Amino acid sequence: MKKLLFRKTKTILLLLFALAGLNLFGQPAPWFTKDKFGLFLHWGLYSQTAGDWNGHPTKGGEHFMLYERIPVKTYAKIADQFNPTAFDADRWVQMAHDAGMKYIVITAKHHDGFSMYNSAVSDYNIVRRTPWAKDPMLALAAACKKYGLKLCFYYSLGRDWADPDVPTNWPTKAGRSNTWDYPDEDAKDLNKYVENKVKPQLRELLTQYGPIGIIWFDTPELITKKQSQEIRDLIHSIQPQCIINSRIGNGLGDYAVVEQTLVSTARKDWEACITMSENWGYNRHDQNWKSPELLVRNLIEVVSKGGNLLLNVGPKGDGTWPVESQENLQAIGAWMKVNGEALYGTTVWNGNKEVAAAQAAKKESEKDKASMKDAVNDATPKEIVSDYRFTQKGDVVYLFVRSPASKAIAIPELAKDKLVISSISLLGSPSKVKWTQGQDTLALVLPTVKDPSIPIYVYKIEPK
Repeated sequence: MKKLLFRKTKTILLLLFALAGLNLFGQPAPWFTKDKFGLFLHWGLYSQTAGDWNGHPTKGGEHFMLYERIPVKTYAKIADQFNPTAFDADRWVQMAHDAGMKYIVITAKHHDGFSMYNSAVSDYNIVRRTPWAKDPMLALAAACKKYGLKLCFYYSLGRDWADPDVPTNWPTKAGRSNTWDYPDEDAKDLNKYVENKVKPQLRELLTQYGPIGIIWFDTPELITKKQSQEIRDLIHSIQPQCIINSRIGNGLGDYAVVEQTLVSTARKDWEACITMSENWGYNRHDQNWKSPELLVRNLIEVVSKGGNLLLNVGPKGDGTWPVESQENLQAIGAWMKVNGEALYGTTVWNGNKEVAAAQAAKKESEKDKASMKDAVNDATPKEIVSDYRFTQKGDVVYLFVRSPASKAIAIPELAKDKLVISSISLLGSPSKVKWTQGQDTLALVLPTVKDPSIPIYVYKIEPK
């Protein structure tokens, strides 16, 4: 009896040890909460049209198939011109790596139903339908392994305009369905789509490209709880360590997604996805590019509140990236080389769980309440104000002074009665920092020479 009990106990312990590194019980894996910064890539047939259709600018960005009500057979002809001979997976991943990004999420299948990889489930894919006839995911997997980034796949779950069995209910019944090719909404059998396309394609994505960090679902729409659970079980039966975002639906994701906006208070296990300009996919008419300063502010804002930032690039149809996105990433990368330690592996500062922004007159509104967004919907703040944020790593506190408008700053959150400071250093500078800590505030003298591109300074504060 004792031997049997010992064996059972040993088996349970071994199982617990085996599962210790996995993302169980709806929690993201440790790498996700440490890495903080990823690259989103929206690349598909919509990249080839670049914001135009039939001689006029399209509506709805990369969703223009829906807005223009284009039949599948007509939309599919775009593939005849899709020939990204300038695609360079090594260069793509290197640019992400040099920008300080730790993972890449790329559109394996967007709402148009076209697969950007070699899928045996449907010949409606980049290998079978384009003159290029290559699988970019194979090259990206190799490049991610080379540079140490995690490869992750975006997959449109509850929308697929090429499939006849996908009903939708947002914002109203059939609101995002292909009703011009498949008008009978009530005849659509969502389970056929899930069984015949979703599950087999997920199996392909999880077996053809090595370890996958995240399956990043979009728009669950009418996916049932049973279907969400079966999909989650399928993913983990193939790759137990793969994490899943909240858009698998029905509360079964490992972390929450906030799209094209920021949040006002700290929270656990979340990711903000935002664009560098207005659109997700490449659009030649989109010239509203965010500056490196604004993008770094967004990154700090997200990380200081416990989240990750997934920053989007929309490659062109030829496989190159817009010059503006490359320049932004280069500037961000230079800043990250100096200041990255204040972001990677950090947590929300224990001294102030809320936003610490005494100088800011306005709070950014939290506009994404788990609702779905559609096409062009950028609601991120564009105003640049002088303020500050915090992160923490162990006992060390990092202070981000953003876009300062004066030569000195007072920070009441770091008064002596709240934290007794031993030393303060400015990351990237050998110069001694001038500071005075009183009972009511910390007085800090700022650098006399400002970075013209990204005037955001990071102080490392060691407590006694």
